[in-house]
Amino acid sequence: MKVTIGGPLKLAFRPWVEGLENVPAEGPAILASNHLSFSDSFFLPAVLDRKVTFIAKAEYFTTPGVKGRLTAAFFKGVGQLPVDRSGARGAGEAAVRSGIEVLERGELFGIYPEGTRSPDGRLYRGKPGGLARVALATGAPVIPVAMIDTEKIQPPGKVVPKLMRPGIRIGRPLDFGRYQGMEHDRFVLRAVTDEVMYEIMQLSGQEYVDMYATAMKRQLAEAAKAEKEAEKAAKTALARAEKEHAEKIRAEKELVAEERAAKERADREQAERERAERERAEAERARGDRAD
Repeated sequence: MKVTIGGPLKLAFRPWVEGLENVPAEGPAILASNHLSFSDSFFLPAVLDRKVTFIAKAEYFTTPGVKGRLTAAFFKGVGQLPVDRSGARGAGEAAVRSGIEVLERGELFGIYPEGTRSPDGRLYRGKPGGLARVALATGAPVIPVAMIDTEKIQPPGKVVPKLMRPGIRIGRPLDFGRYQGMEHDRFVLRAVTDEVMYEIMQLSGQEYVDMYATAMKRQLAEAAKAEKEAEKAAKTALARAEKEHAEKIRAEKELVAEERAAKERADREQAERERAERERAEAERARGDRAD
């Protein structure tokens, strides 16, 4: 990844970095980052000398066909671990197991506490299950990371990325040894996660939203669906109104045509009566002239 993708990525986009000295040269550590773009998992490892292992949904590794094999090879090449999200507790338990395994090997483990990409560039509430449990179970330091402007490089719907300089700010390691052995206390997990999210907010300068990004995405999806349904209903109502208007115009035209036809009939009948009257008058005059 560092040779085939990292080098060209740094050459093309020239990302700026602050706080590289906060990443240890060896030993386990957790890189907890905000998540703005799909490219976050490429820019962060590209600027580090050490390997960073992230987790990715298992579907990326199990899709059949040529495209599926190429996708699996790509994600393996960039250091992604497949996580099976099925089961009662899904991705949370899988993420914890994967993170612990990576850290026990003395490596760097990358995780996005928000659980998904930010839908609007703001920083959302961190999920306490994965990050805090891995940190407390292993004792590894947590290094807050802020990705800057990566969402502007390739916004949703854009195929060609925009050449611009993203930024990466790496904060000082956070030690949560005081909570050792308390990885099953939900209040401790919440406190650890909130502390990390606060540090990420300080580094990134993002507006903080005290709700989960997944919940916001649901709200946005529901709003978009409602808007789409309203737009569809408006189009249906407009089409119905246009149809009713067309039918009204047609009925009016038919009424006008009927009235015109009735008038023409009346005019013809009147003309016929007048003609008959004239013929009768002329016949009477003719008979009078013969009598004289």
